[in-house]
Amino acid sequence: MTTLDRTRDLNDFEDTAIIDGDPAERPPRQPPIPASVKINVEGAFIVDDEVRAPNGTANEHVHWEHKDIRLPHHTDVVSHVAVDIGGSLAKLVYFSREPGSFGGGRLNFLNFETDRIDLCIDFIHELKLTQSKLNGSTPQQLCVMATGGGAFKFYNRMKEVLHVDVVQEDEMECLIIGLDFFITEIPCEVFTYSEEEPMQFAEARADVYPYLLVNIGSGVSMVKVSGPRNFQRVGGTSLGGGTFWGILSLLTGARTFDEMLTLAEKGDNSGVDMLVGDIYGTGYSKIGLKSTTIASTFGKVFRMKRMAERNAEDGEGLFSRDPRDDDDDQDGGFKTEDMARSLLYAISNNIGQIAYLQSEKHNLKHIYFGGSFIRGHTQTMNTLSYAIKFWSKGEKQAYFLRHEGYLGAVGAFLKRQPKNWGRRNSLEDGPAKVGRVIGRE
Repeated sequence: MTTLDRTRDLNDFEDTAIIDGDPAERPPRQPPIPASVKINVEGAFIVDDEVRAPNGTANEHVHWEHKDIRLPHHTDVVSHVAVDIGGSLAKLVYFSREPGSFGGGRLNFLNFETDRIDLCIDFIHELKLTQSKLNGSTPQQLCVMATGGGAFKFYNRMKEVLHVDVVQEDEMECLIIGLDFFITEIPCEVFTYSEEEPMQFAEARADVYPYLLVNIGSGVSMVKVSGPRNFQRVGGTSLGGGTFWGILSLLTGARTFDEMLTLAEKGDNSGVDMLVGDIYGTGYSKIGLKSTTIASTFGKVFRMKRMAERNAEDGEGLFSRDPRDDDDDQDGGFKTEDMARSLLYAISNNIGQIAYLQSEKHNLKHIYFGGSFIRGHTQTMNTLSYAIKFWSKGEKQAYFLRHEGYLGAVGAFLKRQPKNWGRRNSLEDGPAKVGRVIGRE
């Protein structure tokens, strides 16, 4: 299998690429066109829960994934990294050779808080300096494939620090390319989830299309995908991961997204939510509602109004302890864990119902949930899956991915691939639409 393609066909690139700094009297010049490289996916597998030293980077604002994708048969040089910079998180993907091996390597995954984007840029700079050790190329050959809003917002900063080519790619297109790659090329990536049958890996289907992608980042985008690179954004909601993060930042002392998810795991939403059982004393079986079904998010709070007011007068607000305190007792207030779980359910239920309505409107049976909000969190996946099953009466299926937060980053990484490269031709045989390169002399 040939794994390297260095053909430079100008027809595969936009004709009007602009290079920043060109004098007005000179005609536009074609930017440097980096060589494309095929990633040999033969025998690819996910390395489960392997804890590695994170290249000297240890920070609460940096999250390393312990599920690298091993590529045992890839031997050629990879001279680019990819980053998807969203409103809350910057997701980075890069290739490294396997130490002590004559061939093969792996895709590495990690993310940074966007507010700490300089940590991400500094890390890419480290990769540039160690590029030869990682994959055999020279530091001057490194290229950054960037997508997401931050690819534009932080473009100048990346150029100033890294002094490399930064290629800006379309966000939605990268999401679809990344998802198609995971669906068609990586075994044990896509799965279904329920409390009764947690993480059941899905078999590869010949009829991949059409499907609905629900990408949950800071906000939520819902995209109908009819074929490779044939997609349309059909809806979304502003109530997403950024909502969860923002409100809990106000209600609790939690500092990171993972810490907030940990709070939700420990919480009991019945402490603040009004349930069907609180109203009926039991379930409402005639219309399919269990006693534990949420009737009103935070609906119980008014019953504790006097207690909350007393705490506020004492200067304690609505809660009286740090969320990292091991003592779960809370006199006269609300538990931060209960509020976290309630909010997680509220946002997930809302997304699940809107996703169902969009799938029904566009006649789509298969719904893939991606984005960094999910993080493999069982409560989130169960809520989304239950919502789809409940509203569709079991006719539609929710799917999840082990690398759900990296669809855009992987899609940007793959934009450096030549056409028709995968086992199942993940990228279609059509005109490549490569993002514009803006360089500096």
